[in-house]
Amino acid sequence: MTTLQADEIAIAPELIDAIRQFPTAREVSHCGLTFTASPLAIYAECPHCGQRLKLRSFASVPEIEDAIDAVLEWMNDPAAQAAAEARRIEIASHD
Repeated sequence: MTTLQADEIAIAPELIDAIRQFPTAREVSHCGLTFTASPLAIYAECPHCGQRLKLRSFASVPEIEDAIDAVLEWMNDPAAQAAAEARRIEIASHD
């Protein structure tokens, strides 16, 4: 397995800030109602009419949700999940 070095990928500081500030809920308006959905959800169902609404664009331009999805996909590996949990605990202990 080849591991990319940090200097091989340019990551904008704005992306890091955007992830840190990413909301925990998304407001969706439909049928004159506003309801909340997961900010990572691809679809949501209108609680009034039951219509399935597409929330993410899947455009040719990557969105912040795509970056978060990539991290979550990486975390499906048990070793990655353990490393992430250990780091999460370290970060929480510094607050």
